[in-house]
Amino acid sequence: QVQLVESGGGLVQSGGSLNLSCTASGFSFSSYVMSWYRQAPGKEREFVALISSSGEAKDYANSAKGRFAISRDNAKKTLYLQMNSLKPEDTGLYYCKAPKAIQGDYWGQGTQVTVSS
Repeated sequence: QVQLVESGGGLVQSGGSLNLSCTASGFSFSSYVMSWYRQAPGKEREFVALISSSGEAKDYANSAKGRFAISRDNAKKTLYLQMNSLKPEDTGLYYCKAPKAIQGDYWGQGTQVTVSS
């Protein structure tokens, strides 16, 4: 059974930093691309960043480029998102995501990030 547990969110001032974590279980974590998504209040869930199974290839939404860094520790089955220079528009619930073939319609509980101006 796939399980994704996000943590590390919180309330920070604009310009601050947070480091999110996602611990995975129930599938072969090291074999798959992993992603971060977020959902702001009243908006649809949107892509933030992804990382290849080895960690060598990464991609970011334009809004995250230069400020966020995705990484992974396959031995710990953990995905990370280091977020710097946070802005109020980064506020939302942050989720990690495995490929749809792995997690289907399941999403973890997410971790709340709130950035005050």
